[in-house]
Amino acid sequence: MAFCSKVRSLLLQRNRLFSSSILSPDSKTPLSSKEKSRAALTLLRFEKNPERILDICRAAALTPDSHLDRVAYSQAMFKLKESHYYEGIRSFINESLTRPDLKSERFVSHFIVLYGKSGLVKDAIKLFDEMPNLGVPNGVKALNSLLFSCILGGEYGEMKRVFSEFPRKYGLEPDLDTYNTVLKGFSESGSTNSSHSILAEMERKGIKPNMTTFSVVIGGFYKEEKLSDVESMMILMKKYGMRPNISIHNTQIQSLCKLKRSDRAKAFLDEIVSRGMKPNCVTYHLLIYGFCKENKFDVAKSLFKEMVVDKKLKPEANCYFTLIYFLCQGRDFEAALGVCKDCMAKGWVPNITTMKMLVDGLISIEKVDEAREIIGAVKEKFSRNAEKWSEIEEGLSK
Repeated sequence: MAFCSKVRSLLLQRNRLFSSSILSPDSKTPLSSKEKSRAALTLLRFEKNPERILDICRAAALTPDSHLDRVAYSQAMFKLKESHYYEGIRSFINESLTRPDLKSERFVSHFIVLYGKSGLVKDAIKLFDEMPNLGVPNGVKALNSLLFSCILGGEYGEMKRVFSEFPRKYGLEPDLDTYNTVLKGFSESGSTNSSHSILAEMERKGIKPNMTTFSVVIGGFYKEEKLSDVESMMILMKKYGMRPNISIHNTQIQSLCKLKRSDRAKAFLDEIVSRGMKPNCVTYHLLIYGFCKENKFDVAKSLFKEMVVDKKLKPEANCYFTLIYFLCQGRDFEAALGVCKDCMAKGWVPNITTMKMLVDGLISIEKVDEAREIIGAVKEKFSRNAEKWSEIEEGLSK
């Protein structure tokens, strides 16, 4: 017994050294789990070698319990998929499933979703089938994850098959999340008409739809330009005693913008505001993106001003990034610079592609000092690219 205990202790010590040497080579003390997660995320961002990516994940001892770790899992799977290293994905997930701390329906469900994100839907189905062999009973949470996995992998036919066969096969009763996931699949695949039969089944089973249900279906009907069906959904909402909230209206605005009808979306916003509905940051971001995609930059700038000055709303980082990027695309570099300065004052810096576009644009209109200022901010934020930016900065003096 003493010998076994010593072996376990040595293995634990070896694992700690392994994780520290990969995640933080210069660290002399063991990293906390949060420090491991942050170090893993930073390394994964720039790592391209598939085996090295797997080593980073192993060293961090990732767990789906942590938000940071879930982000790291997704980033790792995305990079492995890009490298077509599917065997590595399978190997890592199978390896993770041997960990005693990850043997629960919640964690297995996470791995089922990761298979879908990696385009390995057959493996996701196989894992669901084999759950009892892992000591984890098949449950409705795992079923919902499997349906979502099929959607992520673009396997809508498999989603329909799983939905029609698996509840009966495994003795599971679909819940609201099950139906909402299936409705999402129908809406994304251009089969929103099928939602009528799903909603009827929900009514028969006494499962009341929620705002997510209607948001998904309405978005699907807009995408297919079936406006009479949108109206029928609005009537059905009233039947259930629900009034469209700003989330539902944001879905309508987003759908109109995707159809390149941003002017109609703006008119719709004015209409709901006149009825007392208060737009939020998401509303304006959707409209700004829609008008930018249609190259109507003056309207986008006006909406941004309306959001900040008139409505006193606080745009999120992505709204700033969107506007800066598209203003650069439209060669309105002075306006982009103004928005960028506001953005950086809040501690947010757009990605390097957008910033390079802005710097090049400022140089092209002879705003060299402003370009230098931007370069300084970027060097501080993206230290890995500091040398590249220093070279660009040196070129400004020539």
